[in-house]
Amino acid sequence: MFILKKIISALLMPLPFLLLVGVIGLCVLWFTRRKKLASILVSISLIGIFLCSFQPLTTSLLRPLEQENTAFVSTTKPISYVMVLGSGQVIDKTFPITSELSPTAITRLVEGIRIFRMYPGAKLILSGYGGMASHGISHARLMAHLAIALGVDKRDILLFESTKDTKEEAFQAADVVKDKNMILVTSASQMSRALYYFHQAGLQPIAAPTNFKASNQMRSLIPDSTYLTQMEIVEHERLGQLWQRITSKLLNPKIEHQQAEKVKPETL
Repeated sequence: MFILKKIISALLMPLPFLLLVGVIGLCVLWFTRRKKLASILVSISLIGIFLCSFQPLTTSLLRPLEQENTAFVSTTKPISYVMVLGSGQVIDKTFPITSELSPTAITRLVEGIRIFRMYPGAKLILSGYGGMASHGISHARLMAHLAIALGVDKRDILLFESTKDTKEEAFQAADVVKDKNMILVTSASQMSRALYYFHQAGLQPIAAPTNFKASNQMRSLIPDSTYLTQMEIVEHERLGQLWQRITSKLLNPKIEHQQAEKVKPETL
């Protein structure tokens, strides 16, 4: 189910979807006599790619999503855990570790370390499994290596290495955090969706959104791949929210979690 969900969501991203529409249009043009249908499909593809890389549109869609939760400054509550949700990585021994982790993962981790250092005695939770590649190191452990290189004591780090998505991260966190206070760090665009799962798991984490992409400054009217990425983020989150609503109606998340195998966090 997890792999199928990833494949479907990838195909529904703006660029793959619009390119597929364009290819279908060309096939109709080449192999049939339906020229009008072909021109409509190709036009949809080209206009769609233009609009999805046009900053006034992409920023206007992404910014409200990112602004649903304000950036973290401080709290007077005693904090026991700071949890950083994982993102992408590649494993290439010719790269430094800062190039193996995705820019999104590094931004989340740096923000997590910044907040972690504000609360002596807290633990830093890093999450993320290793993916389908058999490279032998999880995303959480790779982030931990960078955190240690940046001065975090390895005794203060807990790893969730088996969690494949945000829902699993939330329910594993609930087993560890229990009734203590936790700060949750993830991308601003993902924060509301993440909080939904953590609330389902019985936690009330303090939001610390980071990796903001949609500035209120108008930079360009020329289509750019940077803004295509913004549209992909919007599409990814909207699909994620739709999946939340569907699964919440079909499944009881607490019962589902109770039936799952309990996994203890790893330490370095």
